Amino acid sequence: MSVFQFIKSKSFFIQIVIAVVGLLLFVFILKFWLGVTTNHDQKIQVPDLQKMSLEEVDRKLKEMNLDFKIIDSASYNPDYPKKSVIEQTPQAGDFVKEKRKIYLTLNPSKYRDVTIPDLNGRTKRQASSQLRAIGLNVGTNFTYVNDIGKDVVRGLRHNGKILNEGDKLPLNSIVDLVLGDGNGR
Repeated sequence: MSVFQFIKSKSFFIQIVIAVVGLLLFVFILKFWLGVTTNHDQKIQVPDLQKMSLEEVDRKLKEMNLDFKIIDSASYNPDYPKKSVIEQTPQAGDFVKEKRKIYLTLNPSKYRDVTIPDLNGRTKRQASSQLRAIGLNVGTNFTYVNDIGKDVVRGLRHNGKILNEGDKLPLNSIVDLVLGDGNGR
């Protein structure tokens, strides 16, 4: 029997029909199985978790059959409570399926600490620039001591306490300069 006769035969058409029916049956079963196992029609709207504590987040997400994971602590933001949610992914209002993880960024409990550099002998302008560059604020309450150099840094204070090189202060702390008055002999 030649190839052309086989293609024209009844058994070839029966095999083609069986293959097409089998393929369609496989596709429909696969589609049904995927719809059941992936919860295709399910939608849960992600709540707004900003400014919530971890206990509140845990309770709220468990009610909705969602999970969370803490991915990072951001820079301290005084507008948010300590250890509360600053950012979340997916965003509030997005739709997800059950048991989806919500990734959270938390507000640290305080500003990070900054190390005090050695500024002794620097001018007021140099010291102010360097303190601002590392994230500290320079106070306007200057203390002058008897010294030959006018406006030369002779010390640093924070809340009246003398600071030494290597001491640590929280970011955005106010540092007062102790300066020479230029009258020393």
